[in-house]
Amino acid sequence: MTQTHQIPAKPPVPLMAGWISRLDLALELGLSVATLRRWDERRIGPACVRAGRTTFYRRAVVMDWLEKQESTKRVRARARR
Repeated sequence: MTQTHQIPAKPPVPLMAGWISRLDLALELGLSVATLRRWDERRIGPACVRAGRTTFYRRAVVMDWLEKQESTKRVRARARR
């Protein structure tokens, strides 16, 4: 008899893996939900998407946005000198 070896199936990746809700992002950044909402209205915060009434942010986009804020701050500080 021959034995067949089955490769275990990978568990499915959760649909919202890599995304964070506005409330969770506000908690992680120490900001209010209202601040993130205001930034979205003014187009000055990280990009977001809406699913129904819930707003989500892609974690990678938030990280990129934070890094750009750091770079912008350094450039402004050098310009003042």
